[in-house]
Amino acid sequence: MSGTQGKKAPRNPGGSAAPSRPSPGQPVKFARRTPSGRYLSLSREDIDMDGELGPDYANYTVHIPPTPDNQPMMDGAEPTAVAMKAEEQYVSNSLFTGGFNSVTRAHLMDRVIDSDVTHPQMAGAKAARCAMPACDGKAMRNERGDDVDPCECRFKICRDCYLDAQKDGCVCPGCKEHYKVGDYADDDPHDVSSGKSLLARNQNGEFDHNRWLFESSGTYGYGNAFMPKGGMYEDDLDEDGLGGDGGMTADMNQKPFKPLTRKMPMPTSIISPYRIFIVIRMFVLIFYLTWRIRNPNMEALWLWGMSIVCELWFAFSWLLDILPKVNPINRSTDLAVLKEKFETPSPSNPHGRSDLPGLDVFVSTADPEKEPVLTTANTILSILAVDYPVEKLACYVSDDGGALLTFEAMAEAASFANIWVPFCKKHDIEPRNPDSYFAIKGDPTKGKRRSDFVKDRRKVKREYDEFKVRINGLPDSIRRRSDAFNAREDMKMLKHLRETGADPAEQPKVKKATWMADGTHWPGTWAVSSPDHAKGNHAGILQVMLRPPSPDPLYGLHDEDQLIDYSDVDTRLPMLVYMSREKRPGYDHNKKAGAMNALVRSSAVMSNGPFILNFDCDHYINNAQAVREAMCFMMDRGGERICYIQFPQRFEGIDPSDRYANHNTVFFDGNMRALDGLQGPMYVGTGCMFRRFALYGFDPPRTAEYTGWLFNKKKVTNFKDPESDMEQLKAEDFDAELTAQLVPRRFGNSSAMLASIPIAEFQARPIADHPAVLHGRPPGTLTVPRPPLDPPTVAEAVSVISCWYEDKTEWGERVGWIYGSVTEDVVTGYRMHNRGWRSVYWISKRDAFLGTAPINMTDRLHQVLRWATGSVEIFFSRNNAFLASRKLMFLQRVAYLNVGIYPFTSIFLLTYCFIPALSLFSGFFIVQTLNVAFLFYLLTITITLIALGILEVKWSGIELEDWWRNEQFWLISGTSAHLYAVVQGLLKVMAGIEISFTLTAKAAAEDNEDIYADLYVVKWSSLLIPPITIGMLNIIAIAFAFARTVYSDNPRWGKFIGGGFFSFWVLAHLYPFAKGLMGRRGKTPTIVFVWSGLISITISLLWVAISPPEANSTGGARGGGFQFP
Repeated sequence: MSGTQGKKAPRNPGGSAAPSRPSPGQPVKFARRTPSGRYLSLSREDIDMDGELGPDYANYTVHIPPTPDNQPMMDGAEPTAVAMKAEEQYVSNSLFTGGFNSVTRAHLMDRVIDSDVTHPQMAGAKAARCAMPACDGKAMRNERGDDVDPCECRFKICRDCYLDAQKDGCVCPGCKEHYKVGDYADDDPHDVSSGKSLLARNQNGEFDHNRWLFESSGTYGYGNAFMPKGGMYEDDLDEDGLGGDGGMTADMNQKPFKPLTRKMPMPTSIISPYRIFIVIRMFVLIFYLTWRIRNPNMEALWLWGMSIVCELWFAFSWLLDILPKVNPINRSTDLAVLKEKFETPSPSNPHGRSDLPGLDVFVSTADPEKEPVLTTANTILSILAVDYPVEKLACYVSDDGGALLTFEAMAEAASFANIWVPFCKKHDIEPRNPDSYFAIKGDPTKGKRRSDFVKDRRKVKREYDEFKVRINGLPDSIRRRSDAFNAREDMKMLKHLRETGADPAEQPKVKKATWMADGTHWPGTWAVSSPDHAKGNHAGILQVMLRPPSPDPLYGLHDEDQLIDYSDVDTRLPMLVYMSREKRPGYDHNKKAGAMNALVRSSAVMSNGPFILNFDCDHYINNAQAVREAMCFMMDRGGERICYIQFPQRFEGIDPSDRYANHNTVFFDGNMRALDGLQGPMYVGTGCMFRRFALYGFDPPRTAEYTGWLFNKKKVTNFKDPESDMEQLKAEDFDAELTAQLVPRRFGNSSAMLASIPIAEFQARPIADHPAVLHGRPPGTLTVPRPPLDPPTVAEAVSVISCWYEDKTEWGERVGWIYGSVTEDVVTGYRMHNRGWRSVYWISKRDAFLGTAPINMTDRLHQVLRWATGSVEIFFSRNNAFLASRKLMFLQRVAYLNVGIYPFTSIFLLTYCFIPALSLFSGFFIVQTLNVAFLFYLLTITITLIALGILEVKWSGIELEDWWRNEQFWLISGTSAHLYAVVQGLLKVMAGIEISFTLTAKAAAEDNEDIYADLYVVKWSSLLIPPITIGMLNIIAIAFAFARTVYSDNPRWGKFIGGGFFSFWVLAHLYPFAKGLMGRRGKTPTIVFVWSGLISITISLLWVAISPPEANSTGGARGGGFQFP
């Protein structure tokens, strides 16, 4: 509503939270309320200007407030709400496809899955049939699933017929009268489609105007004009340019600022000794290495040379690892303050609607055979049930395989969400993954207060069991359906040949298609590959599984037919979208990074949530409050400088001993927590909440540069002066080098995509409720409902996921997930830090997310191989931290240097693991004698290592056993996967040989009786050769040296003990590898024993042949030593 006087225009109070929609009110000069409570519009000709009103009112213009009992019509056309519902229903029931050199098509689906669909938001939900002759479409429905009657006669009509009727004179096909709003909709106390508030009714069921005035702060009266916040005219601005709400600003200055988060440093009693021991060990290493260089072993210079080079590298590698750990911190959040600021009624938010920004959640999957669809479905269900405003949440599933199995599994999940999500809200269920929840052992009623919990849980458990049966039966169902339809097509072809008299022997081959539930071809990948229907060659697919919910809560009904009583539970579901980007031969689709960028673009067009949370398909939300906790950091003072919130990765299904360090607690609870005290943690691929604006490659509003040898800090403002911080900017305002002509060159030619950028930036700002918030937005700007989805919007989303969209743009180079590395996650996070952004590491009390990890030894090594290969690629690329900008902190630069350098440690580690065996075989040691100096240095280095390990365990909160497991697996992976990664990385850089990796299998083991069955499976791989060789060689060397020393005339036990100690150190680290290699009885491949025996015999004979024992003076072998005949 607005008012104008003369030539003075109304002032725009800040930026709009969403694209504005035309107001349904009719602009008139004056308005008078009739006794019935409705408004009567009066034109200028009906008013006597010389009468009692006077000439001062002549130039006012008001908009009649659209009260819930008075929804004006649009010039005799249909109500806006009806048109919106028709478009939303059409969108949710249509499968959109398109791509390169093809027209975007909307395939209206009668059904999505074989089972019945009941939720009104879901595609293919039940509805009455259209009453038009020869039309089998579904009638339009509202948010609750009730039929929408655009006419008083309640003639059932579908969306397409309704639009045709509008074109043919806006006449109802039933009563042959013009469409008009009737009073029938008002009679239904449960009908919310008319916009009436159920709470604003009196005891007689009639609309209570007084209560509505109190709730909405609306106004009635004769000729009243609305005064917008901030002043109506330019003359109303005060000296500070704050307008009519300057008093609010004054109150803001007096009101104390309530922080949403707090940073807590580590206790001094722990962190101070930790830093002291780092310094001590650093100096001890310097003195030790100096002593080693000045005291070579002249008896075995080759052994001394190898050892000193390795030790120098180990010292350098240790510095790279330990220096970023000097400032670990902890954090805390305050959810009560978040609710008070964003969801409590206030002058700027009188209704108490949520003022939180939107959130788009991405789930990526690629192969339903290696990534079970039941696991993905459970992940989706946990996301849909998260504790966040439903209307602000949207979930996008990227199926990079384009499989119908995944599509129908997601549809089944959306259908089951109708029961599961309200159940979680009603009884505060944790975790909200149904499979994990029902697998919890213990008393399920603990902490539950409602008397109907046990009954509801039993019903939901039965429904979930049926849901799992349907999911597990989908492959057979799709196959049987496709076989039946293909057989029908074959019969049609034979019948056609008989009718035309053609030779049946020359029957053209009918394509073996994969069929959807509605009896049409699946546009994605078919079970039997065919042109345009194969992996890597199919059209883009987009289906809105659950359409956007209504802005107001929708409570369940008291209905005996309902499975569970949800009368006091909001039954709305977040928007759910299935997306499979287009793939064509000849295009580099860039694996997961390309799929994520397609999600970024499609979501920007459809929902444009300013924040993005991404998951792998096997990670689910374990803490329903985790999203709110992360939002505390983004919405706090200084939050506009944060690019992402990284959560630790936690895993379930890991063996109790964590044999192969799958939990990786030293990294997630130690290294990442320490980086949080610098510029922020690295991005590790999943469980990360991004700021969409940062993904677009822009700099933060404010940052710091570190210059000079002492890295002096200098603050830099990148865009827009603070006086205009509460205004919505344009895309080119964020980058001085970006002009309006270059914007399409960077982001592509989608106008909707480009228009979404400044909106996303504006909505992601913290609330400017205190002068300390420098770059904020006005309170209440995000309480406006989102505009509904329409077919052109979804069609635009299909076009931005086409295979050609990224051509000649900066997607993957500067914008979105970065291409060119198998570890695109680390590179993407590095680019953001390099532009001056900060990140936050949040460890919640209850684990935020849980996932799965490979517990099999070979699978685990292949996973580490992929990560290490990506690190080698980073080292040889422009993403090397040596080339970082001045906006990257020194210690943050050191941490990123370590990411690119750590795989090269494998060369020196492999050499050092052979040195003890070579020492035992040769009879020499790395030092000439075990003197006091060497033993003192060795003892000091060992003590400082133990002290640092204990203190690190203290401040990181990990167990000592976890720390030791991490050390063991470091040696196992360092002598196998890391070494292979260096070789593969060098081949790619020097010879251009691309390395392909297989997707990590997430399926369960065959032995269903033992959840750890996969732990004992031995899968042969060349990665096992180096550790086997090291272990066997050291065992043989110990036995050989012991026998030689015992039978020697002059035994030298000192050198044997020195070499034997280091060999034992190596073997102790290889113990988990040896245990995994043995597997279970009868499961160890024969090749393992063949390799072990062959290596042992070959090494023994080779050494004896090279250095045979010397004969004594009598011609016999000394000490019973072996000698070739």
